[in-house]
Amino acid sequence: MVAIIRDAKGRVLLSQRVPGAHMAGAWEFPGGKKEPDETRFDALERELTEELGIAVVAAAPFIEIAHAYPDRNVHLDVWVVTDYAREPLAREGQRLHWATVAELEDSGLLEADRPIVAALRALAEPC
Repeated sequence: MVAIIRDAKGRVLLSQRVPGAHMAGAWEFPGGKKEPDETRFDALERELTEELGIAVVAAAPFIEIAHAYPDRNVHLDVWVVTDYAREPLAREGQRLHWATVAELEDSGLLEADRPIVAALRALAEPC
């Protein structure tokens, strides 16, 4: 589960992977793994409460991404959080950073997260 969380200025929240984690130091969109007994929304809600201390009020599916790293394959189920309660806090010792969509390209994002930037950019472009 991956969350696109925006602040009042329209910036997007990024989280830095902690030392000892796979690909430590890289930036990513917040989220985590879905447990087998959870719905997609329940997993998103649980992960964001654990990781950031926020309560998801409303969210919608955005895109799904499959990515192959040399040592593992990942499937990202990306949601846009449209409403949440409480300010995000780094509850797992990670660094947090708010970035504009323009800043995301050079933010050191994980490879798997990079297609999300293109999708966000396309979403912001007029039809």
